[in-house]
Amino acid sequence: MLVLSRQRDESIMIGDSIVVTIVDIRGDKVRLGINAPAEVPVHRQEVYEAIQRENLQAASVDPNETQQLSGMTARRGGEQPRSKGQPH
Repeated sequence: MLVLSRQRDESIMIGDSIVVTIVDIRGDKVRLGINAPAEVPVHRQEVYEAIQRENLQAASVDPNETQQLSGMTARRGGEQPRSKGQPH
């Protein structure tokens, strides 16, 4: 881990396109400003970990089970299967 000392309004560069700036320091809290390209996701660690858990959970769902559940949901929503010749 690289450890740097910075003061308010000072920045660090990550690669060529990410800038992290110290915006404010109050007591034991530091506010950071992060300027990154739109295609680079930036999350707090706890949010990132929650996203990873949800992705793992979604990846472990049986696709056949998902299709069955989505079919049940569509019918519950009031939409009835149409027979041939019935108007759209």
